[in-house]
Amino acid sequence: MQEDTQKLKVTTDSPEAIALINRFIDQALSYGSYAETVILQAIAADPTCAIAHAYAAAYYLSQENQVGLRQAQPYLQAAQQHLEKITTREKLYVQAIAAWANKEIDVAIALHEEITDNFPTDMISVQQGQYHYFYTGDKDKLLKIAHKIVSANINSHYLYGMVAFGLEQCHQLAAAEKMAMLAVKLNRHDPWVHHAIAHVMETQGRVEEGIAWMENFADTWENCNSMLYTHNWWHIALYYLELGDTDKVLALYDNHIWGRARKDSPKDEVGAISLLLRLELRGVNVGDRWQDISAYLYPRINEHALPFQDLHYIYALAKAGQTNWVNQMLVSMQQHTLTVNLFLRQSWLEVAIPAARGMMAHAKKDFNTAVMELKPLKRRLHEIGGSHAQRVLFQQVYRDALKNVEKSQIYGITA
Repeated sequence: MQEDTQKLKVTTDSPEAIALINRFIDQALSYGSYAETVILQAIAADPTCAIAHAYAAAYYLSQENQVGLRQAQPYLQAAQQHLEKITTREKLYVQAIAAWANKEIDVAIALHEEITDNFPTDMISVQQGQYHYFYTGDKDKLLKIAHKIVSANINSHYLYGMVAFGLEQCHQLAAAEKMAMLAVKLNRHDPWVHHAIAHVMETQGRVEEGIAWMENFADTWENCNSMLYTHNWWHIALYYLELGDTDKVLALYDNHIWGRARKDSPKDEVGAISLLLRLELRGVNVGDRWQDISAYLYPRINEHALPFQDLHYIYALAKAGQTNWVNQMLVSMQQHTLTVNLFLRQSWLEVAIPAARGMMAHAKKDFNTAVMELKPLKRRLHEIGGSHAQRVLFQQVYRDALKNVEKSQIYGITA
C-alpha cells in the first residue's frame, strides 16, 4: 500500500507506480498534455493497480467520442478485476467510472459525491463530479461539490480554480474573481484559473482587461492539452470579436484554435464550430472553413456523447452542405433518445432534438422554422450543458432568426 500526493491510500506496492500516479494527478488537474502518457506508464509499472486502470479509463471517456469509449473498456475491465482487494475509496472511484462508461451519469455523480464526503482531498473525483454537473446543466451542484472540501484543501490552487469557476457559473462574480486571484498567487501556471477569470471579465464586459489578462498568461499554456489550450484562446477570440476586430479573430482561429486543435477531438471541434458561427452572425465571410471542419465530423453522426456537442456538429454539417449527413444525424439522435437512461432522456427528447431542428433550420436560412423550434427552449437550454459563455450562442442564433423573420414580414419577402 502506498500514499499519493492527495494523502490517499493507493493499492500498490510499486514506488514507481505511485510516482507516476502522482504525476498523472497533477497532469489531470492542470489539463496537461502528458496525462495519457504517464498513466499508461503507471499501469506498466504495476499492471495490478486498479485505480491506475480506472484513471486511464476516465481519461479516454473524457474524450467524449466512440474511439475513447472503446479505448476505455479494457482499462475499466482490468480495474474491475481487482475490486475485492482495494480500498473503499478506490472501489467507489472504479464504480463511478463504470457508471460513466454505461452513461449512468446520475449514478456516477452520486458516487463522486460519496467520495468527496468521505475523502475530501480527492480532487480528481471532485473534478469529474464538476464535469458531470457541467454537462447536465446543474451549476449549483457544480459549485457545491468543490466548495464543500475547501477546508480540507486550504492551500490547493487547483481546488480554488474549481471553486472559482463554480462561483462564476452561479453569477457570484466578485467571489469568483477573489478566489481565482488567490489561486494565481499560489501558482501562476494554472490554466483553469486563467479560464475562470476570463469568464468573469467577459460577463462583466471588461474586454480590454480580459485580453490583457489572458494574453499575459498565454505563454503558460504550451503544455496544456489541446482542449484547454484551444479553449483559452477561444476566450481571447471572443474578446476581440466583441471589439469588432474580426480579422484578428480569424487569425486566432487559424493559428491557435483550429490551427492547434486535435482535429479528432470533439471539444476542439466544438470550439472551432462555435467561433465560426459567431463570426457569421456578425456578417463575416468565413470562406471554406465550414467545409474544412466538416471533413472531420462524419464519425460524430452516430456518437451522441453529449447533446451540447451534437448541436454544434449538426449545424456545421448543414453549413457545409452535407444534407445527407445532417438528415442521418437527426434520425440517429432521435433513435438515441430511446437508449439513454431516464436521467438523460428528458433533456435529449425535449431540448436537444428540437434545438437540433432549430439549428439545422437556421443554417439553411429557414428562419421561421428556427424561431418555432428554438423559442420554447430559451429557458431550458442549460439542460444540454456547457457554460454561460458557450450556451449564449444558441440564444444568438434564435435572435438572428427572429430578426430575419421580422425583416421578411416588414418587406414582404420570404425568409
